Amino acid sequence: MRAGAIFLASFLAVSAFASEQRFAALGDFTLDSGQAIRDCRIGYRLDGAPDEARSNVIIVTTWFAGRSADLGGWIGPGKLFDTNRWYVVSIDAFGNGVSSSPSNSTLQPGAAFPKFTIRDLVRSQHQLLTKHLGFEHVYAVAGLSMGGMQTFQWTVSYPSFMEKAISIVGTPRQTSTDILLWQTELDLLEGFSDSPQSLRKAMRTVAAIQAMEIRTPAWLARSIKPVDALQHLETHRKSLESRDPWDYMAQLRGMLAHDIGRNEEMAGTIRARMLIVVALQDEMVNPGPARELATLLRASLVTLSGDCGHLASGCEREVLEREVTGFLAR
Repeated sequence: MRAGAIFLASFLAVSAFASEQRFAALGDFTLDSGQAIRDCRIGYRLDGAPDEARSNVIIVTTWFAGRSADLGGWIGPGKLFDTNRWYVVSIDAFGNGVSSSPSNSTLQPGAAFPKFTIRDLVRSQHQLLTKHLGFEHVYAVAGLSMGGMQTFQWTVSYPSFMEKAISIVGTPRQTSTDILLWQTELDLLEGFSDSPQSLRKAMRTVAAIQAMEIRTPAWLARSIKPVDALQHLETHRKSLESRDPWDYMAQLRGMLAHDIGRNEEMAGTIRARMLIVVALQDEMVNPGPARELATLLRASLVTLSGDCGHLASGCEREVLEREVTGFLAR
């Protein structure tokens, strides 16, 4: 189990990729803010093979702090995105330490790295796909958590680019509960950004906040004995040790600003057939806006009702696999 991927422990099992980590140079990439990521690079992986018409391409986006290397549990022969059938392009988001990020930028390191939005992530992915990989259309776009947010953004930024879109425990916009959670984490990190040592200590507290929010209280009380609670917390803290705090803050800001627009307006814009998966007891990404949009779109809606919270897609993996596989095949 890779220590660095924050949300993966119970989403889907992680396995190593055989595919190569690749990069594309985007030059100076202008953001929504008017600033630019200088000497911008975007990471990606290619798995499977395109059919003759290149009609079997699926784009998979990364979750918060996740990397394309963490998607091995999803992508491969016989897996959720079966590479015996699909040609899968997995793309690293800005701020994940692989694509351009505060931690790996030589020209704009740390606090000097410009702020980006979820829309910026999608625009960079579109540029990669069209200008570097030569795709003008793909079969599907999919993602989980922050990847699901990117999926929603794809459907409004480039509504004709894909046939289908799959958002798994993502949201078209943040609710007040989401904002309070993410802003608390961001305030904590920004308040201790005076030194690397202070930031690392702050990350330990952020991990504690996550440990309480990523599962439901019912799951924690049922699954973790009181005597094991502190060890559970320490395990979660270790999952953050390899992630750079500046990268973490950059993606937090991107999520906080995420809003594709009013559901009523977007319902007339979205053309892709959508599968929207929500976790009813999710305390990290509120399922309300996604459920409302699914109703307006008359989209396929899958509700995971167990008490695993934001990690319901791991606890109810059989349901997820059945619904995603069936949706892609229809």
